[in-house]
Amino acid sequence: MSLRMGIRPIAVCSALLAAASGAFGQSKVAVVNLQQAVFETAEIKQANVDLSAKYRARDNELEALRAQGVAVTKKLQAGQDTLTDDQQAALDAQVTKLQRDVQRKNEDLQADLQRDRDEVLSKASERMVAIVKKIAEERGFDVIAEAAALLYYKPATDLTKDATAAYDLAYPLAAKPAAAAKAAGK
Repeated sequence: MSLRMGIRPIAVCSALLAAASGAFGQSKVAVVNLQQAVFETAEIKQANVDLSAKYRARDNELEALRAQGVAVTKKLQAGQDTLTDDQQAALDAQVTKLQRDVQRKNEDLQADLQRDRDEVLSKASERMVAIVKKIAEERGFDVIAEAAALLYYKPATDLTKDATAAYDLAYPLAAKPAAAAKAAGK
């Protein structure tokens, strides 16, 4: 009698497992590396170029301040034996001010750049999620998993490149005004 009671739960569990695996086996699953898909889009690549150009002048200004700080530091070090205490104090104060200016401007630059990057990436990520959902519906996938969170998946189930290509088709880069004017002038 006790043997029967021990076998019955095992049989029930085995039946449930078989039914669950049968139902799960019918699901169509794919994976996508969302971050990679977004970063590989033409829009994000162009945004990187545009952001570099937008902040180039401020970056150059920072480099000039750093160079000025190095020059003043060298002047201070070279003149330790010949400069008066007042001259050394003035140069030391100048070095400190330059370092503070560089730090402040660098923090401002990084904050502005990060804000612009986050804005572009947020918009592109939302669009990419919609693209992935559309691919899932068109191809009949029941589940699309984030590849970065998985330990293993078959490369044939990876839709990352397909998602990037679909994004680039759905959101083509607009011609730059200067390029369009140049092309129209030919």
